[in-house]
Amino acid sequence: MDDLSKEVISCTKCKLCKSRTHAVPGEGNIHSDIMFVGEAPGENEDKKGIPFCGASGNFLEKMLESINMKRTDVYITNIVKCRPPGNRDPEEEEIESCKEYLERQIDFIKPKAICTLGRYSLHYFYPEFVISKVHGKIYSYKKIKIIPLYHPAVGLYRDSMKKVLLDDFKIIKEAISQNLTTQQKEDASSPPKQGSFDLFS
Repeated sequence: MDDLSKEVISCTKCKLCKSRTHAVPGEGNIHSDIMFVGEAPGENEDKKGIPFCGASGNFLEKMLESINMKRTDVYITNIVKCRPPGNRDPEEEEIESCKEYLERQIDFIKPKAICTLGRYSLHYFYPEFVISKVHGKIYSYKKIKIIPLYHPAVGLYRDSMKKVLLDDFKIIKEAISQNLTTQQKEDASSPPKQGSFDLFS
């Protein structure tokens, strides 16, 4: 994993290498059963080289505390390892360039569950899913449980969403400790139609 992180730090596969301050490979327990995958680094992450270290990261830690877990208990990364300028949405080319790194992280850690944070992370695994329809449920990807979650920033923008996020987090430990089954096959094979791209799609 150290070698992979060094590759990410020196990566020049896409144009984001020209505008970044620091690449952000990922951080956490490489032996964890749980992996969190966000969208891309923000301003604070770009400055420090650490994923989810700003306000969203603070809220993520509070949600982990709500299920008696700490940041050091899990592994956290993003689908794109460098900050898009102005925190714009990552482009397809940038996601494709970083794909190898994420897949290698998954293969190395071998998590029992991957919690996707936000729509871009969800769409990486299930392009047709709409997060407002599937959040807090359990699906499967290469025999790994996928738990779609709203991005923690949603709870910062809309206070009413904090309870939704906290409720969805409860299923994480249940999925690991009680070996909950994934959604029925018809749910995964016939995903909801893709809606407009906003915080809730």
